[in-house]
Amino acid sequence: MSVKIRLARKGRKKAAYYHIVVADSRSPRDGRFIERIGIYNPITDPATIDIDFEKALGWLQNGAQPTDTCRAILSYKGVLLKKHLLEGVKKGAFDAAEADKRFNAWMLKKEEEIESKKSSLEKKSEDNRKSRLEAEKAVKEARAEELAKKQAAMAAEAEAAAKAAAAPAEEPAATEEAAPEATEPAQE
Repeated sequence: MSVKIRLARKGRKKAAYYHIVVADSRSPRDGRFIERIGIYNPITDPATIDIDFEKALGWLQNGAQPTDTCRAILSYKGVLLKKHLLEGVKKGAFDAAEADKRFNAWMLKKEEEIESKKSSLEKKSEDNRKSRLEAEKAVKEARAEELAKKQAAMAAEAEAAAKAAAAPAEEPAATEEAAPEATEPAQE
């Protein structure tokens, strides 16, 4: 029986997450499996990987073959490096203390990379939020200026209409006075 470490799809359409499982290579993708050793969610940024390190290492040492994606995941989490270092200890290339030292140094470096990526993503999202807020303020100020101009124009128009309404009332009285003066010289 050939044993594989592979992904089993879960979740809904366009929102998939995966279980990392150890299964017989002949069983279907989402079918029977021997053991579930972790979870992989590619939707989050960075991807969420929760894996039982010891179980994965044990299955690899017993001959389970990971698929390409699972190989990348196991490499990302350091399981393949640990397996490689343990094989070096078994062959006598170095001792277990040296293997642990190398693995711990690699893990610290990897954690720093992950934290720097998370902080850069947070900074980027904060900068994006600030730029959207500034753009929104600019639009708000432009709308306020436009509204003020419209209100000023409407007030000027209303004032002109009020003057126009008041002016025709005075003009007929002035024309009545002017009209008798024009007629008086003609009578003399």
